[in-house]
Parts: sequence; C-alpha cells; structure tokens
Amino acid sequence: MVRSLPRPLLAVVIALPVALALAAVVLAITLGADAERPVPPADDAATPLAVAAVPAPQASSPDCARLLGALPDALRSGPRQLDRRPLADPAPAGTAAWGPTEDPAVLRCGLDRPAELTSTASLLEVNGVRWLHLPDPDLPRATWVAVDRAVHVALTLSEATGTGPLQDVSTAIGATLPAREIRPAG
Repeated sequence: MVRSLPRPLLAVVIALPVALALAAVVLAITLGADAERPVPPADDAATPLAVAAVPAPQASSPDCARLLGALPDALRSGPRQLDRRPLADPAPAGTAAWGPTEDPAVLRCGLDRPAELTSTASLLEVNGVRWLHLPDPDLPRATWVAVDRAVHVALTLSEATGTGPLQDVSTAIGATLPAREIRPAG
C-alpha cells in the first residue's frame, strides 16, 4: 500500500520549486535589464569644466590673482563638498569653479560694477563681505556680487546649494582683498 502525502505538505512540495523557478526568472530579467542600461559618465572633479567668458576688465589684476590663489580647494554645501575643478581651455581670466558639471558654482573676479547696485539696493553681509543678490528669473540659480572691494567678485550657484559656498568665498575675499566704501552710482 502506497501512502500519500498530506495535502498541505504536497502543496508545499509542488509550490516551492515553482516559486523558486519564478524568482530565478525575475532575477535574471532584472539583472539583464541593468546590464543593458547605459552607465552615465562619472562627473570627475579632475575633468576640466567649460566656463563661458564674460566681460571682466579687471580679471587679470593683482587683486584677482591674489584672490584666486587664496580660494579653497573645496566649498561646503550642506552635508556635501564641492571640489574645485580645473577649467577647460580657453579658461577665462579671473575665474574658478567647484562642483558637478551640470550645476557648478562659478566665481568670476574683476567684473564691472553691477547696474543693480544702487543707493537703495539690499545687501547681505557674510563674514565681513557685503554681497548683492541677483536671482535668475528663469533658473533656480543666483549670482552674488561682492561689492565692497577694489574689484567686484561674482559667485554664481544654484539656489539649493545653501550658504556654505558664500561663507567660504567670503572668508577668502576677507583675507585677501581689503574692504572699501561702496562708491555711489554715477
């Protein structure tokens, strides 16, 4: 007499291999899809960053050279760090950049006085440096212009970057460029 297995045990004996085979198929499909998906290129901090030139008549001044030499290798941005990037040729004079290619922080030294700097302009003081905030109406980026030094220095970055880069650059500006009275427009 042949004894049969109890129904619950028989169901497990049949269902277990089927479930394992199904799991193996799903895993193979998932891993195969990942293998075919292109891997985006790494954003290497050593890769030169292309930066557009802008009018900066004092970019080659001794003041800008001193500031560029004093800038940090990295800027703080919340919990992350923005590493300084080499610039692609032709690199504009008086320029430095940090962070990822798609959203870098870019510093330009030696710019003309911004037209927005009027006697009623609102300024923010950070680490002893007075900044004029110029938001970009079309992008979530802004430019901050240091307006109380012999040369105007602009730092353009994402609004989401936070205040760390502005603080770090203010420290470098304060250490290299003496403060001066803001000249009235005209």
